[in-house]
Amino acid sequence: MDMVEKMFYDIHRKGDKAVLAYSRKFDYPAQQTLEVERETIAQAAEKVPERLKQAIALAQKNIEAFHLSQQEEVRKTETAPGVVCWRESRPIERIGIYIPGGTAPLFSTVLMLAVPAKIAGCSEIVLCTPPNEEGEIHPAILYAAEQTGVTRIFAAGGIQAIGAMTFGTDSIPRVDKIFGPGNQYVMAAKRSAQFYGTAIDMPAGPSEVLIIADNNCNPAYVAADLLSQAEHGPDSQVILLSDNKQVIKAVNKELELQLEALPRKEIATEALKNSRAILFRDLESCIAFSNTYAPEHLILATENPVLLSRDVVNAGSVFLGNYSCESAGDYASGTNHTLPTSGHARAYSGVSLDSFVKKITFQQLSEEGILSLGPAIEAMAEAEELFAHKNAVSLRMGSVMANKMKMNEENSNNETF
Repeated sequence: MDMVEKMFYDIHRKGDKAVLAYSRKFDYPAQQTLEVERETIAQAAEKVPERLKQAIALAQKNIEAFHLSQQEEVRKTETAPGVVCWRESRPIERIGIYIPGGTAPLFSTVLMLAVPAKIAGCSEIVLCTPPNEEGEIHPAILYAAEQTGVTRIFAAGGIQAIGAMTFGTDSIPRVDKIFGPGNQYVMAAKRSAQFYGTAIDMPAGPSEVLIIADNNCNPAYVAADLLSQAEHGPDSQVILLSDNKQVIKAVNKELELQLEALPRKEIATEALKNSRAILFRDLESCIAFSNTYAPEHLILATENPVLLSRDVVNAGSVFLGNYSCESAGDYASGTNHTLPTSGHARAYSGVSLDSFVKKITFQQLSEEGILSLGPAIEAMAEAEELFAHKNAVSLRMGSVMANKMKMNEENSNNETF
């Protein structure tokens, strides 16, 4: 039994007791409770600088605007005479948000997940995040959660948090879907959660960026974007593609200069060991490579990024031109920064309003509708040898035809008199 399955087994059997035991082992040794009290959440606001509060408010406003624009009107379609079909969204009732601890307090991810969940109408938003060595959760995370309508917050991280949201405990409720990033252990736990009936946002791994740059780029900007991704963690990967050898040389020079000034220099340096700069004969070849790689973030620092973007097939989020830095999408442009990684952008989309709803189809058939579709349904059901299916239609058609005959007879009798 691997680590995830062993911990899941313990949490399923022992609930809070197991979650606390693992939390004491991996996070805060003296932890006694899981849920963060409302008073603690309220006090967190006093510890957040006003400048950061204003920045969070701006980001929240833009994220709300972008995700509100994704709401769809119900459109009914008459597919055949008397047959009306449509689709409606219904919110996922209870969602779980996981916010990693690690080396950076990712309060921005709270905004990215709680804001669309609230817009979608999710009735309960549960947040789990590991406490630090003092047993505290970063005040910016608590503040962002309070501002965005998170229902309950728990000081639990890692596999134990995912397990608790998968099975439910006396304290932590079972959720219908789990969102949020994490290390390889959290990702493994999220994959396992699916086998127990809990959905997840997407498969994900270490963060990544791919930049396509030509001689129109600003090498300092490109280097800054590469480093902004590299500082996420030592397992992050950054890729530079260009059709110009001088561009690659200039960017590498800027990388050396900017790296020296970074507080997270050691982390970024480790990430750069996993990274590459590749020279191609033209931009079309760069795009072809990018579509195969399917990056989480794709930056087009080229002369005509809009034209080049038309050939993008696989990417989580695309940033066009020299001023569209990845940091904008990470924080405040309004797009969602929860994106597929590790090549999963070939088949998965980033988090959107649709991630927090189910799409339910509806159909309504009148007497005219059952008569117009009936013969085709009978023929298809008979061909598949599903005669109960055929009978469900035949009975209705028979009743409708009998009623019509009866009405015709009555009309004929009335005309005779």
